[in-house]
Amino acid sequence: MYVTETQIRIHYALTDQMGVVYHGHYAEFYEIGRAEAMRHLGFTYKDIEAMGIIMPVVDIHSRFLRPAKYDDLITVKTTLSELPAHHKVVFHSEIFNEQGALLNTGDVTLYLMEAKNMKRCEMPAVLKEKLKKYFTSSI
Repeated sequence: MYVTETQIRIHYALTDQMGVVYHGHYAEFYEIGRAEAMRHLGFTYKDIEAMGIIMPVVDIHSRFLRPAKYDDLITVKTTLSELPAHHKVVFHSEIFNEQGALLNTGDVTLYLMEAKNMKRCEMPAVLKEKLKKYFTSSI
């Protein structure tokens, strides 16, 4: 299992009239967590795209438990519980406040696709090699 944590400070523009984070921003928080998880492995989305691979989101689910508010420091815990065997990658996110209370959970599914023809493909070997050490059984 591969797990990373990323902190984000909630600024005023992220809040709605009720003073809480607008629900649409949680997808952005998941993306920030995913991008930082990739960066922790030594890659950026730009690096993956330079390999001719794109990773579109094909499914997203979100559950709201408690609100995040202006000036909160939230932690986005991003988990990849399975080493991708084919084209599908599923990231699980949990968002916590500074007191450690769980605010939100989300699952985002992405497909690995060749940019030139939009066909599904496997994860680049160099990225898969970096991830293998986090899983007890490799594919």
